[in-house]
Amino acid sequence: MELSERKKKVLRSVVDLYIRTAEPVGSKAVAELPDMNYSSATIRNEMAELTTLGYLEQPHTSAGRVPSASGYRLYVDELMLDYRLSIDETKSINSAIEEKMQRIDKMVENVAKLVSQATNLPAISAASRQGGGSVTRFDLILAGRGSVILVLMLSGDQVVNKLIKLPISITESDLKVLCAVLNAAMTGLVLEEFTPELMDRVMRSAGAAANLVPVIVDFTTEALRGMAATNVSVAGQSKLLGLPEYRDVEKAQRVLSSIDEDAFSNLPAVMQGANGTKVLVGPENVADELKDTSVVMTKFDIGDGLQGMIGVVGPTRMDYAKVTARLSYFAESLSKMFAKPEQPQLEEGKHEEN
Repeated sequence: MELSERKKKVLRSVVDLYIRTAEPVGSKAVAELPDMNYSSATIRNEMAELTTLGYLEQPHTSAGRVPSASGYRLYVDELMLDYRLSIDETKSINSAIEEKMQRIDKMVENVAKLVSQATNLPAISAASRQGGGSVTRFDLILAGRGSVILVLMLSGDQVVNKLIKLPISITESDLKVLCAVLNAAMTGLVLEEFTPELMDRVMRSAGAAANLVPVIVDFTTEALRGMAATNVSVAGQSKLLGLPEYRDVEKAQRVLSSIDEDAFSNLPAVMQGANGTKVLVGPENVADELKDTSVVMTKFDIGDGLQGMIGVVGPTRMDYAKVTARLSYFAESLSKMFAKPEQPQLEEGKHEEN
């Protein structure tokens, strides 16, 4: 059923008031809003119909109404007004990012802390590789009698190496043959393409160094699995304890036990193909313990084939507009920070001078 504009306005007002107060909302409170030009009786009737339709709930007979999961969903999809960040908020976010985001290897942990501080909610940050990583180059270096150093250049300019002890004597010439075979047959392949058939084919072409191939394949697949892993960090879980919804100790414990890195490791996959911000309201979350919470998340580009994701976890009455605005600004700022600077272009007709 399509809601009338009046019902939508009343529903939006109820959600906004409940977000601010965490208390059931009565018709009188809605009628007193500056932009509400309906009588208290009219609003009471509309709230009763919204309750019948499942968009509002009445915790107690004499109490006001609170939004249901369906009400929050309609609010997020259609009703909430855009939230404009203040100049102080943008300056604060930019300053925090510039100060604390110095090292890429600490990026995920730092971003989770920053987002949690900016939203006063538990925050999730993740980094995962888009598509499968691959080896761009194999090198084999003879390191004295009975040892070889295997060097892998991975997509994204990562380099890993392994010292291999040899049970047999291998010459420099044998290594050159094997290296040529590896670069011809195993570069540019994603993890799923390293099959037993591929290893057999490479061994048949590797000559005297064929016994090295299984060791090289094992190390290569291990390195590619490491590239494919999602790095997740969660920060600020204790911030939930200050919210009215989690004054019940048992309820708080159930929710807090579900907010960890393992629980949210699949969120980057949830974001695949999504544009902009994604909101999971209440029962839409996979874990039963999170049925009374919402997750808001968005993506940003790290570069070199890496995709970042940030999000927050909070009560279903969270201020979706403000949270969405702050996450979007974080994502845009982080994408710009990680973007590689463009090389200056020479003007047409001009040449560099030596």
